[in-house]
Amino acid sequence: MDSIPLHDVVVVGGGAAGLSAAVTLARSLRSVVVVDAGEPRNAPAGGAHNLLGREGIPPLELLAAGRREAQQYGAEIVADRAVTARSGPDGFTVGLAGGGALRARRLVLASGLVDELPDVPGVRELWGRSVLHCPYCHGWEVRGQRIGVLGAGPMSIHQTLLFRQLSADVTFFPHRMPDPGAEAWEQLAALDVRVVGGPVRRLRTEGDVLRAVVLDDGQEVAVDAVVVAPRFAARAELYEQLGGSLSEHPVGELIATGPMGRTEIPGVWVAGNAGDLSAMVSSAAGEGVGAAAAVNVDLVAEDAAAAVRSRAQRTTAGASRQA
Repeated sequence: MDSIPLHDVVVVGGGAAGLSAAVTLARSLRSVVVVDAGEPRNAPAGGAHNLLGREGIPPLELLAAGRREAQQYGAEIVADRAVTARSGPDGFTVGLAGGGALRARRLVLASGLVDELPDVPGVRELWGRSVLHCPYCHGWEVRGQRIGVLGAGPMSIHQTLLFRQLSADVTFFPHRMPDPGAEAWEQLAALDVRVVGGPVRRLRTEGDVLRAVVLDDGQEVAVDAVVVAPRFAARAELYEQLGGSLSEHPVGELIATGPMGRTEIPGVWVAGNAGDLSAMVSSAAGEGVGAAAAVNVDLVAEDAAAAVRSRAQRTTAGASRQA
C-alpha cells in the first residue's frame, strides 16, 4: 500500500462543490485528485440558475468547464466511483470501483445527495424537467403556468406558498399526506389555491410532455408542472465507513459539519449537498472553496509543526556530535 503515491487531498465528487475545492487546492500548489462517478444530481435540468455570470448554463457544460479549470492548475480527475475509505497513520485510503486505490493526507467529501422521490408513476421520468421541487431553481421557467403540488408532508404546504408567488393557477393534491392543520388550509383558501383530495394514481404524459395529474378515481386535473417534496439522503457511505454518523433533518439526513465543512472525523471535510441539503449550485461551489481553504490551512499547520520537529532533531543531533 505504501507504493501508492500519497496526495495532499482526495476529493470525492466532481460536482460544483468538489471541483471548486479542487481548483482552490490546486491553486495553493496542493496535489489533489478528484474522484468523479459522473452522476451529477442536476443532470436532467436544462440549466443551472442563480449562478452569477453563468445564469442558465446547462449543468453538464458547467461541470466540463470546471474540470478543465481544475486540470489547468494541476488537479487530477479520476473517472471512477469511490467505494471504500479507511484511515491510517498518514491519512486516508480510498478504494475505487474500477480497482486500485488512492491515498491522501486529507479527504473532502463532496458526494452530494440522493433525491428519494414519491412513488407515483411519472414522477421520476419527468424529474428535473416538469417535475420540480425548488422554486429558486426552476420557478421562473413555470411562472404563470398550471402548477400542481403533490402532498408529501409539511414542506408541501411551504412549497405551495412559494409556487403560488409564481402563478395564480396552483392546485394542491394532499395525496396521502397527514392533515396539515387548520392554519395551512386557511392559507391555501385565502390564496385561492385549489385543493383536490384523494390519492394520486399517476402523472399522464404525451411523449415526454406532462399533461395531467390522474387520481385513483379516474379524475384528471390538467397541469403543466408538478412540484414534489423529495426526501434528501446524503451520499455518506464513505463517511460512515470511517466511523462517522449521520444527522437527521426534517427533510432527510446529512453529514453534520462545523465551520467551513469540518466534520467530527479528523482530516475529513464535507462540501455541498452531503452536508447542506438545501445548497444550490452557487452555494455548493462556495462551500467547496471554503472547505478547501480550511484543508489547506490545516496542512500548512501540520507541515510547519513537522518542520519545527525536524529542525529540533537536527539541532539535537548536531549538539550530540559536537559533544
